[in-house]
Amino acid sequence: MPDGARQRQIVIRRADRPGDLGWMVMAHGELYEKQFGWSTDFETLVARIVADYATEPSPATDAAWIAEVDGERAGCVMLVADDHPGTAKLRVLLVTPSARGLGMGTRLVEEALAFARAADFRRVKLWTTDNLVSARKIYQHFGFVLTEEEPYRGFGHDLVGQTWSLDLQATPAG
Repeated sequence: MPDGARQRQIVIRRADRPGDLGWMVMAHGELYEKQFGWSTDFETLVARIVADYATEPSPATDAAWIAEVDGERAGCVMLVADDHPGTAKLRVLLVTPSARGLGMGTRLVEEALAFARAADFRRVKLWTTDNLVSARKIYQHFGFVLTEEEPYRGFGHDLVGQTWSLDLQATPAG
């Protein structure tokens, strides 16, 4: 290891500590404004998603995770039951710029999909926008396929909304 270089400690844990859910909202709002110029409408959407999770979580079907690097929050993801039986939704995946390239996005999604399988979900779906290229690469790595795409006006921009889906019964774990 070169002088001054050190191994960074990465931990993926449940989002069950005070401040974790608030951090998810704040980090999304700040990062997406800085990186994409998105308005507070996006932060409002994330706040609703997080509030819905916090209000009535079902430990059997809903979970959220925080990724830490050297003891600092640096990423998150959530998995919640969808309204359609047997289907879960992957929500609010984020990795901060300083932690990118460490494999945390992949590890977070891997954790969420393992939980989905253990909870006997048959399918996981997610909604994103086409400009989130790094996240899309993670989804494709796990076998998600694009099932719907349409123009979307939101967060102060013209975007392309995408729905991705993963058939857990057709896709091996890992």
